[in-house]
Amino acid sequence: MKASYKRHLLKFINPGGTSRGVLTEKETWFLILKDGTKTGIGECGLFRGLSADDLPNFEFHLKNLCDRINRGETIDLGTLKNFPSLQMGFEMAVLSLRGDNPFELFPSSFTTSKDTIPINGLVWMGAIDFMKTQIREKIAQGYGCLKLKIGALEFSNELALLKEIRNEFSVDQMIIRVDANGGFSPHDVMDKLEALADLEIHSIEQPIKVNQHYVLSEICSKTPIPIALDEELIGVFDKKDREALLDTINPQFIVLKPSLLGGFSSSQQWIQLASERSIGWWVTSALESNIGLNAIAQWTYQLGVSSYQGLGTGSLFSNNIDSPLEVKQGRLTFNLNSEWNTKF
Repeated sequence: MKASYKRHLLKFINPGGTSRGVLTEKETWFLILKDGTKTGIGECGLFRGLSADDLPNFEFHLKNLCDRINRGETIDLGTLKNFPSLQMGFEMAVLSLRGDNPFELFPSSFTTSKDTIPINGLVWMGAIDFMKTQIREKIAQGYGCLKLKIGALEFSNELALLKEIRNEFSVDQMIIRVDANGGFSPHDVMDKLEALADLEIHSIEQPIKVNQHYVLSEICSKTPIPIALDEELIGVFDKKDREALLDTINPQFIVLKPSLLGGFSSSQQWIQLASERSIGWWVTSALESNIGLNAIAQWTYQLGVSSYQGLGTGSLFSNNIDSPLEVKQGRLTFNLNSEWNTKF
């Protein structure tokens, strides 16, 4: 088996605004395995400023992994746990190599176009008019769940925007999730949560910055709307530390981003630990190309999900890889009449 890699810089069609700043491009890396006539492709979805393995010498570690594979070493996923992007890319590439089709990692009714995955429509931060335009587009596209990035603008303006949606659509007609990306202060977070609760918001992801476990635990114990941990899970590699985090904070939900958590096996462990504690969860992509999104969607489907997942649509980038993934009426679908367009 031979391994190689290549870098790909995804370009946003429209800048993506979050409370951490505006994104115009997204770096990603592909790990390619070849064994005879078979090819396996994995995506190491490095997220600069967020991934635990966002290191200046990331490429060195990726090259080292390829060198080990090319020397015939057996790679144990556990040895890559401090490099979740590599762990994800390698696990994905191996699954891709083993299948009859490099793009069918988890055969199911999803990959045969017999079933679909309900997803939320993501509304990026920006000027209020820009956000309103996104909301109208998502509603017209048939989404039954909206997820809004909040926490960077004046909260009164964000709240007014949410009120407009709720005045037009009842909670039975539209589920609304929000993601603060740690943008709220511990000093006024409860007042903001109370205001959001009045609008019957489904949940809020990461209301305050990470590594304030006891503060967040107090918030979770008193919150009027469910709290979902997101960034808080990143960089927590050992099972005992994951157990301690969940036991300390006791959130209502966790958000699983396989590219940032170390792949599918690692994410499965989070699911097991959450389920043992009656903590809910859903899966979210993290700005991967369609290569990574495809694998994450297939893995998510075979978990038996029925609630809205946070899977991207691949339409954010001007230079994404053409794929059979499409969104119809707010559901991610796999169009068997479409083909992959790759140069691997």
